[in-house]
Amino acid sequence: MIREVAIAGVGWSGFRSITPDLSYKELMYEAAARAYEEAGIDPRRDVDSFVTVGEDYNEGVSIFDEYVPDQLGALHRPVQTIAGEGIHGLAAGVMQILTGQFDVVVVEAHSKASNILTLPYVLAFAFDPVFNRPLAAHPYYVAGMEMLRYMAETGTTHAECASVAAKNRNNALLNPLAGYGGAVTIDDVLNSEPVSEPLTRLECAGHSDGAIVLVLADGETARALTDKPIWVNGVGWANDTFWLESRAWGVARYARDAAEMAYRTAGIRSPRNEIDFAEIDDTFAYKELQHLEALGLCPAGTAGPWTAEGGTALTGELPVNPSGGAQGEGHLLDATGLARVLEVVQQLRGEAGQRQIENAEVGLAFGWRGVPTTGGAAVILSNR
Repeated sequence: MIREVAIAGVGWSGFRSITPDLSYKELMYEAAARAYEEAGIDPRRDVDSFVTVGEDYNEGVSIFDEYVPDQLGALHRPVQTIAGEGIHGLAAGVMQILTGQFDVVVVEAHSKASNILTLPYVLAFAFDPVFNRPLAAHPYYVAGMEMLRYMAETGTTHAECASVAAKNRNNALLNPLAGYGGAVTIDDVLNSEPVSEPLTRLECAGHSDGAIVLVLADGETARALTDKPIWVNGVGWANDTFWLESRAWGVARYARDAAEMAYRTAGIRSPRNEIDFAEIDDTFAYKELQHLEALGLCPAGTAGPWTAEGGTALTGELPVNPSGGAQGEGHLLDATGLARVLEVVQQLRGEAGQRQIENAEVGLAFGWRGVPTTGGAAVILSNR
């Protein structure tokens, strides 16, 4: 890239299935205060711009960025809302720094999913109002249909999909932020309650409340702020069609295109050989497999057997979702991608505790916005 960009501080709050003791503003404030302390900055003096990732439908208010300056300390500073996936917000912050007009940018995303009593109805508003929404079906039916098509096209078995949920929920036992960890077996996953055939309950991420704040800085500033800068080597994003009738059901073209952009800007030619570990969206267990293939980390149709054989386990050839992913930490609405970024940062700093990947130097984070969208974003991070 034309200018160095690094993550100089991170903060988080929540990561619980319900937070009746905290408002979304308090979650955001706690995460921001932690990030600022870690980076050693005063937001009123040192930050040039703020980016918040929020969907007005989820918040229950319009023009959401009007509601974040107080708790982020964004006094007399530009604030913008990205109505997209969390890593889209990170990309927006990176681009601001690349302009040369900003040296420090703060990126925030959060979830107060427990406040949304009718989340499936909110998701339904994203469907076509003429052909799809009148079906009045739970939005997860889209995931069930896509899972069936993915399995049919690739030969992936249901047990191989279930192995993702088992792996990630067991990884989550080592993560103090993860509230959905458990000693789960593949049979437990397969025998859990059906959601949308063939999808079962334990293949679907539960929801969590939480907030994540990142302090981004140009290279010179980052080196002055921290002795452990995490470098943003490349970012990419893409959106496929939102029409159910014209999308590719068996492959994640949006993940492929986002990854190609991120790899190109990072100078990565062989992802499998140059990336040490990955945190990728697993909102539904089969999506981890579909995304692995689309991201070029394994050939099409091989992610299932590779995962079932332990290739993506903590001690495997390419650890995937050592945090437990969304299966273990919970789905944080549009903050889910930044949760993937947070884990990559902790791993690259050597601060991941019992789940630490040995000699981790380059990590990939990928986020998907969820049904019924076909949009995602990827970022390559390194500690060198």
